[in-house]
Amino acid sequence: MRLMVTIFALFALLVLSYLIWGERFEQLLAGEDAVEYLRSFGPWAWLVAIGLFIADIVLPIPATAVLATLGIIYGPWLGGLIGTVGSFLSGSIAYLACRALGRRAAMLLMGEKNLERSQRFFSRAGGWTVALSRWMIILPEMIGCLAGLTRMPAKHYFIALACGTIPMCFTYTYIGANNTDRPVLALTISAAVPVLLWPIAQLLIKKEVSPEEPSQPR
Repeated sequence: MRLMVTIFALFALLVLSYLIWGERFEQLLAGEDAVEYLRSFGPWAWLVAIGLFIADIVLPIPATAVLATLGIIYGPWLGGLIGTVGSFLSGSIAYLACRALGRRAAMLLMGEKNLERSQRFFSRAGGWTVALSRWMIILPEMIGCLAGLTRMPAKHYFIALACGTIPMCFTYTYIGANNTDRPVLALTISAAVPVLLWPIAQLLIKKEVSPEEPSQPR
């Protein structure tokens, strides 16, 4: 029950934030208005964009619109790099802030049994969940917080975060830079990339942590 209350509370806060400020940010960061807004900061536009990604933890920032705008201003490669840094920082801060609360706070919010269940879930499917959630709305922030509360292994979390963040950011900056008439195809292909990247990363992690096999006698 506590777990459901915690999830509902996180969701409710994000929805409330959207209801209060969502329309304002959508108008500010939509189409040509977004380009003019970021360009108004001159050489610091990239830093403002990163700040917007970090603010997305608690505010309803249309991250995909910011990414497309970065593609228009900086091109798909530099824009994608800036977007990746911003989105990765956003996911990292959400995770680290909730992880810093400690086990006692996690137990208070979720209850001991639910905390243990959530820890088992994130140990089994946390990587998939983190990587794929980067393509969704609202969920990335919630998943990052829950991963931190359950103390998902940091190495697993950050690798999964990168697997989901990198293709998503470069796809949207490519769409923005090229004004492609086939965005659905680009999004579909790049959304499948985390499905390919995370299993490979998982194998490398397991290989790294597995003990060395004893040498066979000759």
